[in-house]
Amino acid sequence: MAVDLFKPYRIGRLELRNRFIRSATHDCTADSSGAVTDASVARYHELAEAEIGLIVTGFSYVSPLGQAMTGQYGAHTDDMIPGLRRLVEVVHHRGAKIALQIVHAGINSEYLPRVGISSLAVSKRQDMSIPHQEMTHEEIEHIISDFGCAAARAREAGFDAVQLHGAHGYLMSQFLSPLFNLRTDRWGGSAENRRRFHLELIQRVRRTIGADFPLLVKFGVQDDVDGGLAFREGLVTALGMVEGGVDALEISAGIRKGPPIAKKGDPERTYYRERASAVKREVSVPVILVGGIRSLETAQDIVDSGDADLISMSRPLIREPGLISRWQRGDTRSAKCISCLNCQPFKDKPIQCAQELRVHKRQTPSPSPDL
Repeated sequence: MAVDLFKPYRIGRLELRNRFIRSATHDCTADSSGAVTDASVARYHELAEAEIGLIVTGFSYVSPLGQAMTGQYGAHTDDMIPGLRRLVEVVHHRGAKIALQIVHAGINSEYLPRVGISSLAVSKRQDMSIPHQEMTHEEIEHIISDFGCAAARAREAGFDAVQLHGAHGYLMSQFLSPLFNLRTDRWGGSAENRRRFHLELIQRVRRTIGADFPLLVKFGVQDDVDGGLAFREGLVTALGMVEGGVDALEISAGIRKGPPIAKKGDPERTYYRERASAVKREVSVPVILVGGIRSLETAQDIVDSGDADLISMSRPLIREPGLISRWQRGDTRSAKCISCLNCQPFKDKPIQCAQELRVHKRQTPSPSPDL
């Protein structure tokens, strides 16, 4: 029997109105301090109206040295709480749930090197052009504390859950990957030591937010670069995180050369389905699949086959925020997104769909010479 994707679903104590998740998306609407703006609120209002079950915010940095880029939300100080609460209120008003994603960029920062600040690295690497220095034990412990404090701010602001960003080459990925973690102390070397940061971080965050607050991880279970994290090591880490109190895992990639791209003639390709399926067979918590899902038919097949429990999307909802409500109304045409990957923020402006901009430009009449 087919699973009804539009019926409520629970992640721990958190009940969602359906199985669809808006995956964390950097929208570049925060101000220079990391605070939420009116543009941020408007964007989340639009998403909340679209019948999405859970909206995950764009990644929010846990400390100033952990910022990845401009326009990024901050969760690094209590001053951010009032703005973050605005996002919660507008989403809750429309019946959706919202999670705050928190991150430390580590060496993978597009912002800090431009202002002359040396990023903190897991290990010193001679082939890195970005100014960096190896973290001390004290700095690692401080960052773990920063994550705990940021998670506590999420709870205080009224979020329904918090998600740790453990993918896409940011700090958590760097600790786990043998490409970046070249340490020889308790934080690196063996696979057991390389996963220590994850497990101690989970323990600290869980202790800070309490046993009843939903904790999710976006997890790069495997690197997509030669010599990187192997799937089996990632799976062992996933099992350890679940044992430590994680309520759901969103499966993605760790270190990678660039975003996955659909092959020509194959616009819909679920990048991480096999990985998610393998993880789901081993863990006791819900597994979320993200990446390349563009049709309701594919989403249905993923859940019915048992490869994942929930469906997460980002780019389709940039072009078409109301996609889920359209599907629920019975219009089951595939998403308009063509995976062109041109929806990145441009010159610090809020993220937009390049295809929609072209359509709008064609439809807008040229101004009269008299105007």
